[in-house]
Amino acid sequence: MKLASLKDGSRDGQLAVVSRDLTQAVYATGVAPTLQAALDDWDFFAPQLEDISLSLNNGAARHAFPFDPKACMAPLPRAHQWADGSAYVNHVELVRKARGADMPPEFWTDPLMYQGASDDLIGPCDDILALSEEWGVDFEAEVVVVTGDLPMGSSAEDAAQSIRLLMLVNDVSLRNLIPAELAKGFGFFQSKAATAFSPVAVTPDELGANWRDCKVHLPMLVHWNGKLVGKPDCGTDMVFDFARLIAHIAKTRNIGAGSIVGSGAISNKDRAKGYACIAEQRAQEMIDAGAAQTGFMKFGDTVRIEIKDGGASVFGSIDQKLAQKA
Repeated sequence: MKLASLKDGSRDGQLAVVSRDLTQAVYATGVAPTLQAALDDWDFFAPQLEDISLSLNNGAARHAFPFDPKACMAPLPRAHQWADGSAYVNHVELVRKARGADMPPEFWTDPLMYQGASDDLIGPCDDILALSEEWGVDFEAEVVVVTGDLPMGSSAEDAAQSIRLLMLVNDVSLRNLIPAELAKGFGFFQSKAATAFSPVAVTPDELGANWRDCKVHLPMLVHWNGKLVGKPDCGTDMVFDFARLIAHIAKTRNIGAGSIVGSGAISNKDRAKGYACIAEQRAQEMIDAGAAQTGFMKFGDTVRIEIKDGGASVFGSIDQKLAQKA
């Protein structure tokens, strides 16, 4: 099942069920008005949404209309929680090595995580807005999951059962603001811009055998200004799977339905797979040559983030342009 939130002038949009091939949609407001409402009582609403999905994919849905990703908000335009991990420790190791910092051994056994801004999550075709190129604007291609309710102290096994949906995300980072901010010792805040999500959120069964061990086993395709710069495999080199990341949050708190948990930038040790964020390419250049040659995004630059299965787009694509905030 694939779900989207379509723009209607409201804060949360209208919930729609989208066909598997991403060509048709049907409003689901007769079942649940918003995706958050569906997640709040998932066991009740999910079977009804599945019935709509089955009819739509069989060509029998009434009132179907062409699906347009440009009409999409983020599937959850505002979420109760947006927590982003760094499950691909290779990424962390490269960035730290580039600046001559040691790699603490606990980074391989205890997930890194920060809490992002969840009140302004943007759609797949909305512009990345910044006041200045000097902020060092960088894309970060990631996979995220959306959870149901989970009580404090839940195990990884329980966490795995709480996963309701998967999405793609562009976790935009303002790299030149990060050093001073981290030096304060309180983590990311101003250095994280509004986060963009894929047109649709999908249930894990939509990935078939490519969803196993709480990981997505497909390549992440990243195009910068139309050029393919990365195709890292999402299941390779993921040290902490999604169940582990969710359980990490639940150690000290309850998790509410509709919480979004991210993987961090996809990163493979195989350099031939390219990169899912510019910072990783720059880090490798610093390690190899002592200085970075690749710059960050410029106004007018575009980024496209997508996962395909047998040539078919699974989540639709995030297609964004960097624009100067007026």
